[in-house]
Amino acid sequence: MSRIKGLARGTFNKNVLTGIGSFGAAYGLQGWKQPVLISSADGVGTKLKVAFLANRHNTIGEDLVNHCVNDIMVQGAEPLFFLDYFATGKLSAVVMAQVVEGIARGCKANGCALIGGETAEMPSLYSDGEYDLAGFIVGAVERKGLLTGKQIRKGDVLLAFPSTGLHTNGYSLARKLFFEVAGHGVDSKVDELGCTVGDELLKIHRSYARPVRLLRNKDWLLGAAHITGGGITENTPRMLPEGLGVEIDTRSWQVPAVFEVMRTIGNVPVDDWRRTFNLGAGMIVAVSEKRADQAAKALKKAKEAFWRIGQVVKMTGKKQKRVEYVS
Repeated sequence: MSRIKGLARGTFNKNVLTGIGSFGAAYGLQGWKQPVLISSADGVGTKLKVAFLANRHNTIGEDLVNHCVNDIMVQGAEPLFFLDYFATGKLSAVVMAQVVEGIARGCKANGCALIGGETAEMPSLYSDGEYDLAGFIVGAVERKGLLTGKQIRKGDVLLAFPSTGLHTNGYSLARKLFFEVAGHGVDSKVDELGCTVGDELLKIHRSYARPVRLLRNKDWLLGAAHITGGGITENTPRMLPEGLGVEIDTRSWQVPAVFEVMRTIGNVPVDDWRRTFNLGAGMIVAVSEKRADQAAKALKKAKEAFWRIGQVVKMTGKKQKRVEYVS
């Protein structure tokens, strides 16, 4: 426990007003004028099942933090603090320490403090060696900087930032395809992937804090969508005002091999494929057409990879799709 407290303290900053062990954690809001608090709670889903099979627990915590950070940054927020919930049947200090190491690493990388959490040991509720994990994040944005998507207009440009694999969504289908249909194990080497199935499926869900901050701080960011459950098809419209949709050029980026391998294994229909996975585009943002070249230049200078994948379009008719794919 002392090691876990040390990991948490390593993420503290001057705004953390209480230590680990208090009934409630206190965090001061200094330097904000009209702060709007943005919060989110999430988990890593059945990606945990892959971690159990591989007996690798040092990256799951980082997945959790990065997922939550991305969720609040699409509204313009800066992450402030994070809390975790770890529940298991019988506590393994070694496993829990590995998980918290990942959480602390993710918090430090994203500039937020790990100020508390809950560890629940519940015999008979969880299978031996298994646990559940959830995260809770709070961020802040000045009221005038809150991203609502209302400024998005027809003709605005869509940029996409690459994912590092499946991130934390689509694992129920992925596990079925790789482990049941194809008969692979976590240590199976798949030539198309260039690594084992376990290595591929446990790639860390990346944080998009750096490129999103870059665009946000220059006032070029009009909207953003974290591509999670629901894939590109269902998440992209979440940043749009009514009456607008997007046209996405599927030729503008190369879909990573893991997604193509899964589509082949299961003969997955294209619409379902796009509605389940991020297909290599983990975050999609909207910038104005007149700022698109400046944004591209700034991202290249910062050595941030991206693709220009489409544009915002006007919707007509009640049955018009919010996302149209062109190729």
